[in-house]
Amino acid sequence: MKQSVLTLILFALSYLAFGRGDINYEHKAIQKTLVKSCNMVNPQLSEVTLPKELCCNLQGKFFSVTSDTDSDIKHMYIGRVNSCRAGGCSIPTALTQGGDSEYFDYLVLFNAQNDVVLVKVFNYQATHGHEVTAKGWLKQFIGYNTSDKDLEVGKNIDSISGATISVNSITQDISDKTRIINEYLSRS
Repeated sequence: MKQSVLTLILFALSYLAFGRGDINYEHKAIQKTLVKSCNMVNPQLSEVTLPKELCCNLQGKFFSVTSDTDSDIKHMYIGRVNSCRAGGCSIPTALTQGGDSEYFDYLVLFNAQNDVVLVKVFNYQATHGHEVTAKGWLKQFIGYNTSDKDLEVGKNIDSISGATISVNSITQDISDKTRIINEYLSRS
């Protein structure tokens, strides 16, 4: 009996520690980014309610962004990208087939033209691939809009040795979320 209880407690702790908890949409790094990096005063976020056909399988939320100062930042996506534990999965599809995964949370800021203005990883909970948090690497996404050519790792997005899953995951997610916000706003 004691063994079962201990096993259950350890499972629960690992479940929370390795990406099964909720995204913290009020993480201090989000407000800090809006204030310091975007020069916003009193930034306010209002959740955007997407039609069901646009929001299936989202691991995050879209927000409208307003501020007491004039800003070109109009929308934000805060989401989670799965990565792999060391030795936990060897191909990206293992993540969608119940593979053991870690995660990181990130944000994307969009301007009035729905171009990507900034990408920031603010909660990195994976053991490998932390190179995707580097500002220099994330700058590659600035200016991306779905009217541009598709994002492709190895072509217009640099690959990172040892961070293949993280690089592919965030690149695909940014492409998908940019498409979703563009489609939503074109309907409005």
